[in-house]
Amino acid sequence: MQINDLLRKDLMILDLQATEKEAAIDEMIERLAEKDVISDKETYKEGIMQREAQTSTGLGDGVAMPHSKNKAVKEPAVLFAKSSKGVDYESLDGQPTHYLFMIAAPEGGNDLHLQVLASLSRKLVNPEVLEQLDQATTPEDVQTIFAESEEDTKEVTPSTDSDSANKKFVVAVTACPTGIAHTYMAEDALKRKADEMGVTIRVETNGSDGAKNQLTADEIRRADGVIIAADKKVELARFNGKHVLQRPVAEGINKAEELITKAMNQQAPVLRVDGDAVDNNASEEEGGSAWNTLYKDLMNGISHMLPFVVGGGIIMAISFMFDRIPMDNNFLFDSFNTIGSSAFQFLIPILAGYIAYSIADRPGLLPGMTAGIMAVDSNAGFLGGLIGGFVAGYVMNLIKKSLRGVPKSFEGLKSILMYPVLGLLATGLLMFFIISPVFSTINTAMISFLENLGTGNAVLLGAVLGGMMAIDMGGPFNKAAYTFSIGIFTDTGDGSLMAAVMMGGMIPPLAIALATVLFKNKFTDVERQSGLSNFVLGLSFITEGAIPFAAADPMRVIGSSVIGAAVGGGLSQLWNTAIPAPHGGIFVVGLGDNILLFLLALVIGTIISAIILGFWKPEVKNEVKV
Repeated sequence: MQINDLLRKDLMILDLQATEKEAAIDEMIERLAEKDVISDKETYKEGIMQREAQTSTGLGDGVAMPHSKNKAVKEPAVLFAKSSKGVDYESLDGQPTHYLFMIAAPEGGNDLHLQVLASLSRKLVNPEVLEQLDQATTPEDVQTIFAESEEDTKEVTPSTDSDSANKKFVVAVTACPTGIAHTYMAEDALKRKADEMGVTIRVETNGSDGAKNQLTADEIRRADGVIIAADKKVELARFNGKHVLQRPVAEGINKAEELITKAMNQQAPVLRVDGDAVDNNASEEEGGSAWNTLYKDLMNGISHMLPFVVGGGIIMAISFMFDRIPMDNNFLFDSFNTIGSSAFQFLIPILAGYIAYSIADRPGLLPGMTAGIMAVDSNAGFLGGLIGGFVAGYVMNLIKKSLRGVPKSFEGLKSILMYPVLGLLATGLLMFFIISPVFSTINTAMISFLENLGTGNAVLLGAVLGGMMAIDMGGPFNKAAYTFSIGIFTDTGDGSLMAAVMMGGMIPPLAIALATVLFKNKFTDVERQSGLSNFVLGLSFITEGAIPFAAADPMRVIGSSVIGAAVGGGLSQLWNTAIPAPHGGIFVVGLGDNILLFLLALVIGTIISAIILGFWKPEVKNEVKV
């Protein structure tokens, strides 16, 4: 398979009409559908927009490579589109995009096409290729430019001659979530720049077809520095003791010289690994990374806790429904309530344990879970467990660092004796004497405050929580509101705030779906089709269905969503609604209090948000019709 087997002439658009990002994507998807490359435009676009939501595929220098490995793709293909006017593609360099390559890759199957796509991606970092594309006027001209599928650059490998022995030697790993384009573009950009700088480099790629050009232990040992240009997890333990620079894959493409300079001058933290435990904090880039690290650790705890929250919470909610049945021996209530309550007992220990695990790896799990249990027993509640998890993780990291000087003869005792005993003792004492008493007092005061809230304050709190759920639709604000409400629900069993956050999470996708029906001239055909699926996602309390729309038009979509969600959240408190389950959307509403008023608040918030979005959004021009 050659590049031109995928870069088909019949797919090319040499006079792209769209000047906005989503309109350009729609125009290209329409051509793929016309030529029977994809079976479902909506499904394929969802994959494209999800990738755009992670990082813009507008790479700069006038090039964009939207791509998706997608079940809607019938056969692998690359669509080339050229825009003389330029497309506002939200590129990383902020400049208009003139050359667009939309990559359609099928799920599963033979990965030979991925090798061809990798070769194509590498070519696009060559300025000479872009100059040639600028002069191309026909599909034949474009195919001529890419006629040779063999890479222009040769593999750079460390030499053993005297000149090379004096050169700086850097190793790198590149990876992106889909592993199709950015992975290989970053590889080639790093190799080209290293060649210009007189630096020897070896680059391992973690693409869709697995790890290629894997680094050897000897190469890692000899390297002056390590570059990790990746947007997904890569194996780090092998770089123990090396200066490791971790950056997004896009910086491997656009800031290759900066990364190579820092790596060869060892201007990066040293990675520390004890056994299988990676000291992630040591490998974070200075400046602005502390919040990202905290958020990552918190989300690790929440993601492991959620199955217990959802499973236990919904089963407990069902048990309350059975409790309304008049029975002498209500075995249904007893059994369901016992099952749900048993799962709920793990919430805080799991949260704390996996926060500590994220910070200190496996040695952090024991003290973290113990901190969570102590928080429950002392009435320190959700907040006490959360803080206890962070304390356990950082305490264990401190212990690991302090034991680095232990003689090698005692190395085996560290993980089976020293870490568990010292970590448990230190964390336990901190919980017993400081954290539990402090947060028990805070928890009691907070619950008392919430129980005595006046109507006005309750409405304001509901509005704030509802609005936070819609600000970033699954991001930090959303998770903060949800976590706070889960904490209150766990400590008190009061589902009133759960009603507010569920309202705030349901309204954005529902409002978008309604807007696509009421204001058809404001949305493309593809958006209207995609909008209908948001009715189901919204009713199911899956806020993420709104993300593709928010990524394409953030100000209007997020602004209208926040207003409607805040109104709905406030009304849920004004009318004393409550949902005794942490998830499920419309499927658990029937278990709550004041059901009809909850549904009325949901309808009002959805209509307000949909109308604002409909009037705010401009009409679609030059739409490509289905």
